[in-house]
Amino acid sequence: MKEPKHSLSGFEAYFATPGAGKAILSFKKNALIFSQGDPAETIFYIQRGRVKLHVVSDQGKEAVVALMEAGQFFGEGCLNGDTARVATAVSLGDSKIVGISKHAMRQALKDEPNFAQRFVTYLIHRTSRVEEDLIDQLFNSSERRLARLLLLLAHFGKEGVPQPIDIEISQATLAEMIGTTRSRVSFFMNKFRKLGFISYNGKIHVHNSLLNAVLHDKPALRTDE
Repeated sequence: MKEPKHSLSGFEAYFATPGAGKAILSFKKNALIFSQGDPAETIFYIQRGRVKLHVVSDQGKEAVVALMEAGQFFGEGCLNGDTARVATAVSLGDSKIVGISKHAMRQALKDEPNFAQRFVTYLIHRTSRVEEDLIDQLFNSSERRLARLLLLLAHFGKEGVPQPIDIEISQATLAEMIGTTRSRVSFFMNKFRKLGFISYNGKIHVHNSLLNAVLHDKPALRTDE
């Protein structure tokens, strides 16, 4: 059986290889990638940088729904028949992103089983994360939601040592992501710092003590709205 030509290096090799339907794009900080309501014809894969996805309701209320990073896809809804973008995507810093037409992506998924398996695995993990976020919103206080978000941004639970949060993220953005006000986020951030859960040194450093507080449901994180 012939080995799929991109199987050894997965997504990285596929998106680094020139081909029909693919384009390597560069974006500066705060650059608009696409807007909510734009035609959806392309899937994006982040090679370097981070991307913020946010939505605006019919009543004008805005919410950040995801912060995407290197190794992740966004805009894949067009593979499922979405004809318009359901969110706005903005680059959070200098980013290198590969755009691939939905036709080219479907062909790759059809022709290369290993690539398709990697993509399906990615989607399963993404779905699990969305379910966890929904449960978090439904059952946890805004303080616990902020703690969980900080842990995710600092890569707790992934391979290697947790890193400082290396993006410029405002308290307003954090508030939009957890569904509360900026003043509440400011209050909780100051509280976390005084408790030794986080520290500031140009970037936000998240400490293991915050993870312990979340895992063991310490009273410090039981504040209601």
